[in-house]
Amino acid sequence: MVNKPYVFVEEMETPVGPLTLVSLEKGLCKIDFGKVDVTLPRIQGWLKKNKIQGEIQLGQGAHEEIIHQLQDYFSGKRQSFDCPVVYIGTPFQIKVWKSLQAIPFGTTKSYKEIASIIGNPKAVRAIGSANNKNPIPIVVPCHRVIGTNGRLVGYAGGLDKKEFLLELEKTV
Repeated sequence: MVNKPYVFVEEMETPVGPLTLVSLEKGLCKIDFGKVDVTLPRIQGWLKKNKIQGEIQLGQGAHEEIIHQLQDYFSGKRQSFDCPVVYIGTPFQIKVWKSLQAIPFGTTKSYKEIASIIGNPKAVRAIGSANNKNPIPIVVPCHRVIGTNGRLVGYAGGLDKKEFLLELEKTV
């Protein structure tokens, strides 16, 4: 009999509302906005879509370190994250997500700037699509990406959350 790997799922409260954290044995792989009873069906669909099989373990304390880091971030004591992450996406998406982690705290870049940074200046729309599919918001700071005109555009958690995160980073 083969044991399935575990998928750890845990909820935490934050100033932007509840977050559901999802980790595999090797690290954090998803953050979803909302309470676990609402997000669990979406998470299960995401796991299935990405061919991730595992036994879901709710609230097992596997997220102690990332919860502490997120609490420090929201209280202004932390500007970056150093917890292990597992990127689940296409090679292009992963390249974009890794480039987002290089955007300094409290600053923003446009989709066009990200396209240039990754060496594909014509991929502005693809950058937007990859940004929209970022499964680890806040830790992989897609909220720091704005339109070329300086406007806030698109955020999976809602523009109100994006605005809150950018304001939080301005005040620290």
